[in-house]
Amino acid sequence: MTALRDMPRGARVLTWVLVAALVVYALELTTHLAPAGTGRTAEKSLTNLVLFGSALLCGWRAVATARERLAWALFACGLLFWGLGNLYFTLALWNLPEIPIPSFADAGYLALYPLAYAGVVLLFRSRVARVGLSLWVDGLIGALSVAALAATLVFGAVVSGTGGARLAVATNLAYPLADLLLVAFAVGALAMTGWSLRSAWAWLAGGLLVFAATDALYLYGNAAGTYAAGQLLDVGWPLAAVLVAIAAWLPVPQARQAPALHWRTIMLPLALGLGCLGMLVYDHFEPINSLAVSLAAAAVLAVMGRLAIPFADNLRMLANSRTEALSDALTGLGNRRALMADLDRALAGREHALALFDLDGFKSYNDTFGHPAGDLLLARLGSNLSAHATAHGGAAYRIGGDEFCVLVAATSDVDRTISEAAFALTESGEGFSVGCSFGSILIPAEAASAEAALRTVDQRMYEHKQGGRASAGSQSKDVLRRALLERDPALERRGVEASALAGAVARRLRLPDGEVEAVRLAAELCNVGTVAIPDSILDKPGALDAEETAFVRRHPIIGERILAVAPSLASVARLVRSSHERTDGRGYPEGLVGDAIPFGARIVFACDAYVAMVTGRAHAAAATPEAARAELRRCAGTQFDPAVVQALCEVLTELPANGIVSLRGSAGPSPA
Repeated sequence: MTALRDMPRGARVLTWVLVAALVVYALELTTHLAPAGTGRTAEKSLTNLVLFGSALLCGWRAVATARERLAWALFACGLLFWGLGNLYFTLALWNLPEIPIPSFADAGYLALYPLAYAGVVLLFRSRVARVGLSLWVDGLIGALSVAALAATLVFGAVVSGTGGARLAVATNLAYPLADLLLVAFAVGALAMTGWSLRSAWAWLAGGLLVFAATDALYLYGNAAGTYAAGQLLDVGWPLAAVLVAIAAWLPVPQARQAPALHWRTIMLPLALGLGCLGMLVYDHFEPINSLAVSLAAAAVLAVMGRLAIPFADNLRMLANSRTEALSDALTGLGNRRALMADLDRALAGREHALALFDLDGFKSYNDTFGHPAGDLLLARLGSNLSAHATAHGGAAYRIGGDEFCVLVAATSDVDRTISEAAFALTESGEGFSVGCSFGSILIPAEAASAEAALRTVDQRMYEHKQGGRASAGSQSKDVLRRALLERDPALERRGVEASALAGAVARRLRLPDGEVEAVRLAAELCNVGTVAIPDSILDKPGALDAEETAFVRRHPIIGERILAVAPSLASVARLVRSSHERTDGRGYPEGLVGDAIPFGARIVFACDAYVAMVTGRAHAAAATPEAARAELRRCAGTQFDPAVVQALCEVLTELPANGIVSLRGSAGPSPA
């Protein structure tokens, strides 16, 4: 009764009045101290007082709350109709030698049931946010089991004792059927809230169960001829009304998830199922009514289904555990364990290629933008790599912090496939550029075990990385890139993207590895000579005049001079000098024609032009990739080498749309 302290004063007083009236009523039914005439009148008055008072309390609660107003209004109306039916019975039918069936009293009594059903459903929807399948089945088991027990004890006797006109028979049978359904609603709701006996549900379910039990005992006694008015049984109806009214005023919990599993969540359904199984066994020796048998059989089937649910859950958890054990949580790619298993299978079958990639520039990105941004970048690059590997019938893996692997079937184009996979791990933006170093191996030709394959490919990847990092030429290249980044970040990003694309095209055209690297570096640094061009010329939105044009056309020569300072970049410097020559001889700085232009410079020229078109420049808006490819084809044979254009368009077309970094210069996060 601690909840009574939170009631409005008037409601609290009314509750204590009803409890007191209920106690007096129970004492009178037990002791019969009042004179016969006065006692019967007092019993009628006390019953009606409690019923109408309980209806008033539920209605008061409906007015006082917004969240569950309709539910408690339905309970209030149900109790009011019950009270009106009882009032009519006590005033008009009590002393009749034969009570007519049906009557206005029956209409009031039966009106309670649908209103109570609807109230229970609304309260359940308000107070429980989500219920799992197991608790729904628990509710069904509880409802069917208790209904089967009630049908066994009461329904048969009521049916056998019911006779007369069809309407009278229908009215008499409506009560036990309605009570069975009321019990099902009460027990089902209690089961789906975890069989908690300390909540408002327990008070509400208790009130409904007391009501149904009292009604059932009355119907059974009336059918068997053992019921007489004035017994202690009569206190059950007003007691049920008071319990429902008190439940209305208990604290309203926030809508919550269904309760966690507890031993009782499985033990109680099993116990109920065993009880129903006992009924079916009993029916073999002593037949019971068909309704009870049907309900008991349905309950046993529900218990069998309930036992299957944990088994299915365990299978799902086992499958999830296996998936998690073989997957990288951040990217969703296979992890090292998955790679080792796939390598063992690959070693036993046809030839495969394994490539290991290590990101370059990722640590700087992580330090600049933070770990959350770094995680997003890893997830994005992993998705790109996975799409590329899947498109080539292989699989991608993340085996370390910034280390990725690809395992694909070895084909004649496997080198191009791996090069394009490296391209998929390339991304740049405002103030950052991320690429990768990689090594590859053919299995089982170059390694007989998974461990040997990983050891060899790891060694080759680090040779590639250290060869790029330790040389003076690479260090010079990094310095120049940094200078270009400080001068014009957009131009530096353009160089990174052109470099990745030029490397893929050079590999497609089957240039030796050394030439591929020179082409890649030349594409990255082909505009380094622009550091000597004033901003007023570079950023001029309109056409350049003759003097400005001549100034701009000197930048390949300036770039060559800058790069030639590092002897290891001499071959790159020569490509940079010719990186703006046209096939028709109308390029600059020397106007070379056709084959006189170094082949690597022709690749650089086409790739840089494509990136410039899709990225946009001061004097031209960005073009779509389709429009840029069309422009390349239109100018093949005049501005660009036709073979280079064909290879470039094939690379751009064959790469999955979601598997490469956007060549529109996708901006990364800005530094804080």
